[in-house]
Amino acid sequence: MQRLIALFLALMLGATSGVASAGCVKGAIVGGIGGHVAGKHGLAGAAVGCVVGHHLSKKKQKEKEQQAKAQQQALAQNPSGGAAPGK
Repeated sequence: MQRLIALFLALMLGATSGVASAGCVKGAIVGGIGGHVAGKHGLAGAAVGCVVGHHLSKKKQKEKEQQAKAQQQALAQNPSGGAAPGK
């Protein structure tokens, strides 16, 4: 049963995109170690860690996109780059 779950998780890791995969892998590693230390629940910890890592990775990516959009809007409103007019 554990091998089946491990195979499923490996296939899920391979099917995710770059950003999601990075978050999932990091979360799975941390969760797996934490689950193992907590009492031989490494596989469950890895699965939960993957979900949490995926969520945090998507959240971080969304924040970066919002910052880029805000910068583009700021440049559109002040195309001179902040320089005082006439100087």
